[in-house]
Amino acid sequence: MKSIYNLFVHLMIFGMKVFSLFDSKTKKGVRGRKESLKIVRGNIQGQKVLWMHAASLGEYEQGLPVLEKLKEQFPEHKTLVTFFSPSGYENVKKRKQIADAVCYLPFDRKKDVKDFVSSFETEIFFTVKYDYWYNLLEELKNRGVKIYVISALFYEHQVFFESYGKWFAKQLRQNIDWFFHQTIKSQALAKKIGLTNSTVSGDTRFDRVKQFLDRDNHLEFIEEFKAGQKLIVFGSSWQAEEDIAQVVAKKLPKTKLIIASHDLHRVPHLQKLFPNAILYSSLTNSHIPELSNSQTLIIDSIGKLSKLYSYADLAVVGGGFHSAGLHNILEAAVYGVPVIFGNQYKKNPEADTLIEAKGAKCFDDFVAASVFITELINKDSQTEDEEKSFLKQMSENAYNFVNSQPDATEIIVKKILNKTSST
Repeated sequence: MKSIYNLFVHLMIFGMKVFSLFDSKTKKGVRGRKESLKIVRGNIQGQKVLWMHAASLGEYEQGLPVLEKLKEQFPEHKTLVTFFSPSGYENVKKRKQIADAVCYLPFDRKKDVKDFVSSFETEIFFTVKYDYWYNLLEELKNRGVKIYVISALFYEHQVFFESYGKWFAKQLRQNIDWFFHQTIKSQALAKKIGLTNSTVSGDTRFDRVKQFLDRDNHLEFIEEFKAGQKLIVFGSSWQAEEDIAQVVAKKLPKTKLIIASHDLHRVPHLQKLFPNAILYSSLTNSHIPELSNSQTLIIDSIGKLSKLYSYADLAVVGGGFHSAGLHNILEAAVYGVPVIFGNQYKKNPEADTLIEAKGAKCFDDFVAASVFITELINKDSQTEDEEKSFLKQMSENAYNFVNSQPDATEIIVKKILNKTSST
């Protein structure tokens, strides 16, 4: 099976190189990996390192609270963050963050992995959620590195639970020191394949978003745009969410809309859908009178969405109406903002629990979602001051749900420190 896995890796690399001829995102990943060895040798050569690997941006956000806490405990150690996906790397490399080196994870070929890993001394390695590269894990284990999986999420139909998946499960048993599971269900599934070294710690994304409440969330011009009206933020929108926005704009002319697409390349398309919308990048103080009379604001820059949610009365979060995957709903819910999304989110257990807490609703299609949103806003505007509308109740439920979650980061870091000190 190992030879088959290595063949798969080589075929994957070949496929990515071919696809990169037609896809700019894949091209960035292929080219970026050529720089990875240079980056670590230039920044952390020979140093003791705390290493976090994340498949993409969402996993990075989950892992960051743990990396920050570990850095506090090991202030002399360097920090490394690696990514598989360009969407994570390209976003994070531009940020001010604690990592001494940020790069792509090399392709999982034994020589590439060995050259990379031998450039520094890994003290602690953890991967986030379920991004496993078996030659990397084996090389780290052979070097005596402590290896962890945080916010681990096992679900039915993963390769481990198929008839041909025994080799993959065996590799995890041999190489992973400890799993920190998001859910009880994930731990139970893992135990079925012999992965018993585990704790149910919860989801570190709750810890991450709760930090938002302690920072300055002010964004210039947003208060002036809202102008005391109800505001719906369409976050990381795809076509379905933009269809909802079109319906809502017509049904609720006094409700303000902010649209932040998952891809800035969609901004020209959004301008066609909403010809009277204002672009955020065009705003100056002279636009303030115009802002209060405008219904739709299009965000044409990155890095603002989590702050935009703090102004919202309702959030529509993208990715749930198709297989692309639901984007982060907790960034909105932490502020007590009810969340609306599509029903394709099997890899997002927090969506189920937020729905159960009555702080969110999911829908099969954009039409049903549009009807619900219209009724929700209309009924809220008709509610007397002393009454609690359904919108306000959803808001309280969302806030209480997120802010009552246990501190997963504390649980994880305490266990890692105990295991590190015992060796």
